[in-house]
Amino acid sequence: MAFDYVIVGSGINALVAAALLGKKGKKVLVLERNDRIGGCIRTEEITAPGFIHDVMATTFVLFIASPAYAALAGDLAARGLEFAHSPLPTGVLLPDGRRQIFAMDRARNIAAFEALAASDGARYSADMDRLGADAPFLFSLLGGSLWSWGMLKNVAREAWKRGPRGLAAFFGQALLPARAWLEQRYRSPLFHALWAPWVLHCGLGPESAYSGQMTKVIAFALEAAGAPIVKGGAQKLLQAFEALIKDNGGEIRTSADVAAILRDDAGAARGVKLADGAEIAAAQGVICSVTPNQLYERLLSDGPKPPEVADALAGYRYGKGNMQIHYALKSAPQWRDPELGKVALLHLTPGLDGVSKAANEAERGMLPAEPTICVGQPTALDPSRAPEGAAILWLQLPEAPRFIKGDAAGAIAAPTDGKWNADIRERFADRVEALLAHHIEGFRETVIARKAYSPADLEALNVNLVGGDPYGGYCGIDQFFLWRPLPGSINHKTHVPRLHHIGASTHPGPGLGGGSGFLVAQALR
Repeated sequence: MAFDYVIVGSGINALVAAALLGKKGKKVLVLERNDRIGGCIRTEEITAPGFIHDVMATTFVLFIASPAYAALAGDLAARGLEFAHSPLPTGVLLPDGRRQIFAMDRARNIAAFEALAASDGARYSADMDRLGADAPFLFSLLGGSLWSWGMLKNVAREAWKRGPRGLAAFFGQALLPARAWLEQRYRSPLFHALWAPWVLHCGLGPESAYSGQMTKVIAFALEAAGAPIVKGGAQKLLQAFEALIKDNGGEIRTSADVAAILRDDAGAARGVKLADGAEIAAAQGVICSVTPNQLYERLLSDGPKPPEVADALAGYRYGKGNMQIHYALKSAPQWRDPELGKVALLHLTPGLDGVSKAANEAERGMLPAEPTICVGQPTALDPSRAPEGAAILWLQLPEAPRFIKGDAAGAIAAPTDGKWNADIRERFADRVEALLAHHIEGFRETVIARKAYSPADLEALNVNLVGGDPYGGYCGIDQFFLWRPLPGSINHKTHVPRLHHIGASTHPGPGLGGGSGFLVAQALR
């Protein structure tokens, strides 16, 4: 079969691109080096039979709020995709038992925040109203093609509307760190604690530039769309995409490791070469959903790189690692406050300062003494994930060092080579479990099995998770927006004609929104 486009990788961006190009009548081939598609979307019975776990990504709020889903929702639903929701998408639980729950209900949230501290509810309402008013422009920046006439017109329109100084003020305010936004606007430490952990899910910390704006965006999205999971496991999303791609004449091959990009005499991409030596032609182009290092140092290793690309690549850096812990339980967790059992994603943390401290420790190569724990409760939304009466928990630790220099608690000896090993993984998981068990009655008696994944384990599952970084690279301002992945990047083009770069390492960055796949598929004719 002759293919118009060959797509390297099969994460959410690759699948979105393949589906949309197929709908345009293009013949697409998706190549995946692993034995299954999905990238960070992976569902398995990893603890005990009948317990269905999303090993890595599980929450799809960014997807259902995305232009990609708007374009594909009907097609995917027709192929079996369904989402499960909770009216309580998130919450926070402090060590002393104080808690705050956030609902998909603006009036309820305003009243709850007002009860925490006078005017906090009113300020929250004002912030969300302001963000809603700015949403068309803001979301065009966050998810649109930055280097385009359309974006230039968009910015010019805003400059005319706000005035040049007003537009400059908008961008200046957008750079505010989360700590500054929370402490200057809100009096309640519980409000601070509720939102501080969410900056970690953006690959940032509470003191990072623009983390305040991203926290507002997350609050806005959670209130509007919740924190949905896929009924039956995220694998059902992959199955729906696979069926859609094949129904449109596309093909997917697993265990197909791409070793190089092939170029024609003019230097343009003409196809790919597999590790087994097979060559596959692509008449119109190649799309790679990989990290910059994979693209430029492996797939393009046989040709010269422009000096500006080589220099930028040498400075490309990755962020904190991630860790996952999964539990199979005999019964639903018995939180001391039963309403917590209805929350989709619950953070356990001492608060804003606790998040800041743990993030700083991880960035310095230390195992955090009290890590921020994100507790997902899939069976509260979708009971089919476990046998009747049983439950699963999905834990994510977004503050894990990629290389271990020490332990902030002084209890776990650092490995001489700085690498994660099974002993350190399990001892750190024990620390996390102790924090979790503090809040759940008889927790350990309900545990059937536990499965933990260190940053090194996650990288072994997905080569793009360098050092366990799930965000495709550090997400600070100097390596984001116009400068992602490299300072000289122009949208998703590379220096090789007909070779396009997508994935978490590219604009609009990480997450399950499928944004880069959508933008490239839109741009290609």
